[in-house]
Amino acid sequence: MARRMDVTGAGGVRLAAWEFADPPKTDPETDPDRGEAEPGAPGVLLLHGLMGRASHWAPTARWLAARHRAVALDQRGHGQSGKPPQAAFTREAYVEDAEAALEQLGLAPAVLIGHAMGALTAWQLAAKRPDLVRGLIICDMRASALGAASQREWADWFRSWPVPFATLADVRKWFGEDDPWVERPNPARGAFYAEVMHESPDGWRPVFEPDQMLSSRETWVYDAHWEELAQVQCPTLVVRGLDGELGRAEAQEMVRVLPKGEYAEVPDAGHLAHYDQPTAWRAAVSPFLDDLLED
Repeated sequence: MARRMDVTGAGGVRLAAWEFADPPKTDPETDPDRGEAEPGAPGVLLLHGLMGRASHWAPTARWLAARHRAVALDQRGHGQSGKPPQAAFTREAYVEDAEAALEQLGLAPAVLIGHAMGALTAWQLAAKRPDLVRGLIICDMRASALGAASQREWADWFRSWPVPFATLADVRKWFGEDDPWVERPNPARGAFYAEVMHESPDGWRPVFEPDQMLSSRETWVYDAHWEELAQVQCPTLVVRGLDGELGRAEAQEMVRVLPKGEYAEVPDAGHLAHYDQPTAWRAAVSPFLDDLLED
């Protein structure tokens, strides 16, 4: 099941937060890893990447729910959260939204788990408000600037989408097979993008505005974020898929820069490590989460 909670973000933008938990299937006294966590369980806030949505975290959130209160946030411009044309899509706005979610939902001090853009938001918030964050997991996000060419490539890529798609099957096929950015067939990628489409009168279109996505990524295209990373004082795990966008050398340098950094890899995974390899993802992050619970 999924329970929606509303959060008021920076500038009054309405945000949708989701608590995922399966009902107990067995007696909790004989199988304590099933069902929901006890009241007062440590909080976790899950932050998706650019173009993602909270539901991409649903399997992770349900797994975490046995021992944590796990909440996934639809960030501004994404999922079922607000997309006002006049809203700010700056780093500051995203960080303030996550800060508001922690405070309004009573999650703090929480573990922040972020993928890509969500990971950058998480470590910037951990640097800004260490009182709200007890641990951090960074999944496949670079600290280095990507460069102006990256933004031009993304703008061209958005224009190449054959929208509207006639069916969701067409969405899965294009993003999983036909997209020029796909090196080899990737059904998980197709499924990932199918989750961010909605049906309109003329077919299936993304739930987000591409222009807002381009605005959202400007600050990590043109700016590096090593300084904020060095300010993170809580235990932090840097995770990369072996075929992801974060290279091993940069990931290990991020661990070195972090005051309490650790490193993990997800084999046979790309950028969407938590989504396309959920079992291996859990194996990579479980020891870190176990240590946090013991502290």
